[in-house]
Amino acid sequence: MNAKETKEKLFYNKKNGFLKVDDVTYKAAFDYCEEYKNFLNLVKTEREAAKTAIKLAEDKGFTAFDSKKAYKAGDKVYFNNRGKTVAFVVFGSESLEKGVNITAAHIDSPRLDLKPNPLYEDTDLALFKTHYYGGIRKYQWTAVPLALHGVFVKRDGEVVNVTIGEKEDEPCFVVNDLLPHLAAEQSKRPLSEGIKGEELNILIGSKPFNNDEESELIKLNILNILFEKYGVTEEDFLSAELEAVPAAKARDLGFDRSMIGSYGQDDRVCAYPALTAILSVENPQKTAVAILTDKEEIGSDGNTGLNSDFLSHVIHDICKVGGVDETVCLRASKCLSADVNAGMDPTFKEPFEKQNASLLNYGVVVTKYTGARGKAGTSDASAEYVAFVRNMLDKAGIVWQTGELGKVDVGGGGTVAMYIANLGVDVVDLGVPVLSMHSPFETTAKLDVYMCYKAMYEFMK
Repeated sequence: MNAKETKEKLFYNKKNGFLKVDDVTYKAAFDYCEEYKNFLNLVKTEREAAKTAIKLAEDKGFTAFDSKKAYKAGDKVYFNNRGKTVAFVVFGSESLEKGVNITAAHIDSPRLDLKPNPLYEDTDLALFKTHYYGGIRKYQWTAVPLALHGVFVKRDGEVVNVTIGEKEDEPCFVVNDLLPHLAAEQSKRPLSEGIKGEELNILIGSKPFNNDEESELIKLNILNILFEKYGVTEEDFLSAELEAVPAAKARDLGFDRSMIGSYGQDDRVCAYPALTAILSVENPQKTAVAILTDKEEIGSDGNTGLNSDFLSHVIHDICKVGGVDETVCLRASKCLSADVNAGMDPTFKEPFEKQNASLLNYGVVVTKYTGARGKAGTSDASAEYVAFVRNMLDKAGIVWQTGELGKVDVGGGGTVAMYIANLGVDVVDLGVPVLSMHSPFETTAKLDVYMCYKAMYEFMK
């Protein structure tokens, strides 16, 4: 062989996915992403994502798990954990002793949470105090339209749902920034402190209640509006979960419409493929499990995070009705931890190591390990399991690539992979590359989203 032929045989040839797929696949990817954009517009919070996922599953024949029932191959059930985390199961023809195939994605995203006592008045304006959730760049959250989503739970347990700011005829909200003419001192701050956490205050009103000689009339007017609309008082904020999220809709991005711009794509860009894949699975060989989880952006702790016992309880419950030891099942199980990776941005190449960076349109990303610096906070998949996943993707004709989260010692990040690995399960991260991750408007490529779905389906079918 000559040098060209030898290179083709021996070199790892990473290629743009559009040069690998045919027109049928190209169209399928674009069609799939129309429904994905609709999903993004419906689910701005983890509560909304879980509720919508359950509704879609019930439409496909899934029912709430019942420990008193016996289940057979092909049966479909779901587990609802406090309305924030949900697991879906399709029973397979093989015994659970041979393990299950798990996909795990998270449905929470960075945002601004209202503090327990958020409402105040200053300089004849009414505002909400916030506490940001997850790793945000705080300056990105100023001067963008915000919507308010969440719940008030009254003292007697009544739940009042709130969604305001998404419709064209509804008001929106905003965190204001300082005008450049007066920002000389602010501009001297480091970028990370350009906007401080306690400056992320949301403007919500400016009209007094009436002409009475009382104090805090702007605040009173806001409380009166909330009472008339929702029947709540200021004290009800103490038992509320209210989240401020970008009010923008998911949009096609680029002249060629090949990309999607939207809030919340980390990690709903993997959660939606995991959900739609298990909803498409019929009579799998191994039992298929898809879990959409909360709290990943703040460490997966808490009873709705994957660092809780929820997943092990799900496995315990399905093994119990099948008469199988859950430990035996877990040791034989495999998982795709469906989470995003950072796509290399041509404007900001410096933090990336080009040879091991993921690129838009190069397919779904297999990430052997995440973590930071010396691989801290990761499970680091075995070579044997990576080979298994690699073989599966290639046989199915799925466009894929490998990727790391930036240069060694530059930064890093974590996923839910290590919590599943701690149960004795083989696991590797697989997801979609994202630009502007954790911003109010993240960018993904349609082809990568579709390849993520195909990978999830191939794994669980």
